[in-house]
Amino acid sequence: SDDALHRLLSQRRVLVTGAGGSIGSEICRQVACHQPALLILAERAENSLFRINHELLDSGLNLNVAPHVADVCDVRQMRSLFERYQPEIVVHAAAHKHVPLMELNPGRAISNNVLGTKVVADLSVEFGVERIVLISTDKAVTPTSVMGATKQLAERDVHALADQADSQVLLSVRFGNVLASDGSV
Repeated sequence: SDDALHRLLSQRRVLVTGAGGSIGSEICRQVACHQPALLILAERAENSLFRINHELLDSGLNLNVAPHVADVCDVRQMRSLFERYQPEIVVHAAAHKHVPLMELNPGRAISNNVLGTKVVADLSVEFGVERIVLISTDKAVTPTSVMGATKQLAERDVHALADQADSQVLLSVRFGNVLASDGSV
């Protein structure tokens, strides 16, 4: 419910990876409505980060936003964000999701979707993040593409960590095609 979501997000430090993407930026907008104490934006595409940061700052919501050009595959850079901000909730939306491009660039798909997720999930567990949400895809169900297979591997890593976690909540949410998102049909 909206009340439960508000209680979860209000006055909390929330990190969104892939914050400038079509899905990540919408997540940022939704989180912002619940007045987090701090909304940390991690995005490697500087123009996308610039756009969502300014949109949030111009929203009239009186937000505390920390935008960072950051790559989820860069362990030192991500560790620095976790050390500096101590996020309580992490929404991991950073991913390569264009199926045909990932067929042509499988190494990048593995690096970003699998290893980047591992970096974010491992740091989340290490730093005691209360809730970690991996934004996945319906293409991970029975993968027929490199992108689907990499997202399934990312889900498996998050689920394995969830089995070991004491009080932390780690989960995956599968999205289908999101209308008007980059790369959607």
